[in-house]
Amino acid sequence: MSSAASSPPSSSWSPSSWRGKPIKQQPPYADQAEVDAACAKITALPGLVSKAETDALRAQLAEVAAGKRFLLQGGDCAERFEDCTTAAIQAKLKILLQMSLVLMHQTRCPVVRVGRMAGQFAKPRSNDMETLPDGRRVFSFRGDNCNEYDRERRTPDPDRLVQGYFVSGVMLNHARSLLASGFANLRDASDWELGHTFQSSSGSEKSLDPALRKKYEAVVGNVLDSIDFMELCGATTEGSTDKVDLFTSHEGLTLCLEEACTENVGGQWYNNSAHFLWIGDRTRQLDHAHVEYFRGIANPIGVKVGPTSKPDELVALIKCLWPEPAASPGKITLITRFGNGNVEEMLPPLLKAVQAAKLPVVWQCDPMHGNTRNSKPDGKFKTREFDAILGEITSCFKVHTAHGSWLGGIHFELTGENVTECVGGPQNLQDADLQLRYETYCDPRLNSLQSLAMAFSTVELINDAIEAAKPEVDLGTECDYGGSRL
Repeated sequence: MSSAASSPPSSSWSPSSWRGKPIKQQPPYADQAEVDAACAKITALPGLVSKAETDALRAQLAEVAAGKRFLLQGGDCAERFEDCTTAAIQAKLKILLQMSLVLMHQTRCPVVRVGRMAGQFAKPRSNDMETLPDGRRVFSFRGDNCNEYDRERRTPDPDRLVQGYFVSGVMLNHARSLLASGFANLRDASDWELGHTFQSSSGSEKSLDPALRKKYEAVVGNVLDSIDFMELCGATTEGSTDKVDLFTSHEGLTLCLEEACTENVGGQWYNNSAHFLWIGDRTRQLDHAHVEYFRGIANPIGVKVGPTSKPDELVALIKCLWPEPAASPGKITLITRFGNGNVEEMLPPLLKAVQAAKLPVVWQCDPMHGNTRNSKPDGKFKTREFDAILGEITSCFKVHTAHGSWLGGIHFELTGENVTECVGGPQNLQDADLQLRYETYCDPRLNSLQSLAMAFSTVELINDAIEAAKPEVDLGTECDYGGSRL
């Protein structure tokens, strides 16, 4: 058993023991027999990921916790079945690769890439029902795994769980084939397209800031020069410049589905639908079903931490999910989401409590969820401001550095496509531009150029944190680009 493996859960735990606990955020299915039949089909299907891949991520996250790597997690707020296309999958992989290339080259810190992809089909909602402008009551949209976005076809359908599993498998298969065929080859980095342009309602172009293109091209040029030198010296091996580690993740929300995906491998229970799963801000109650399920699986676990989190409750939650932290660093990732302007007040008490309990967690900043607002003047769209997102990241780095802590990662909702959902950034998108290509089913995402600009904007913050952590934190210097895990 690897050092990254967790200890077995108590004998009272089973993949179904959550069923005896209070539960929130489950689809209001009409027929439990249909749900059971759908989950039985999924249980009989092959797993989407392997134990070896999941353990490899655990090992890398242990290095993140120790300050030797940086975690980049990103993808759609809510994936859509219709986005299971060659173009959409390639765009998502491309932007994660671009961002990680910038971060690694500029910080000399290896990056762990985790995609919100191939399974992020369920979303929490405040209410089971919503009222339409005409007064009709319909089910709330809870993600493609539950029901359709079309308000006329909102009845929760258990068969969509099976459909979602197959869609996830197709996405993973294509991603694996892309990476195996050299899609991530560093020599092709200059061909990872940057040319998105929008035409605003006023007729003006919303195109890439030339300075951003110049910065990215300079990074690519330096990387290629380094590869040429290494090859001249005989320091590279075949395939060493075209392999990457890329792992998958989603919110473990619909527990009947997660139970169906859980398998005993080598004496431990693994959720084989993704390498990494997280508990949302609405489902992290200590005595509820989600915590009961998550405490028994060997996968790395994320926990969303928001304004309602209390220090003592957070420590108790971590200890429940993670009974032997000293033996398995990297098991728990705390994903903070406070909103720009709230970090310096809300984060320190939580940070101090976790430090006092000597829990070697991974700290990760989610700068998206606390910075959502309605568009002006009509409130037609939800949006997020580039500067507010960057502001929360900046504040998180400041607080962690002040408390001798390592902020080990950032969690973005993003897409590799040229949408107009967040304002600001290199194209200087405004509220009036949101209608150009607003495509999300749920929350607004950074587009590819905003995402790349965010990577450049965080480089200095990471470097300052690395410098502040010396010599306590021993950061790696190799940009490990080898060994595909997807």
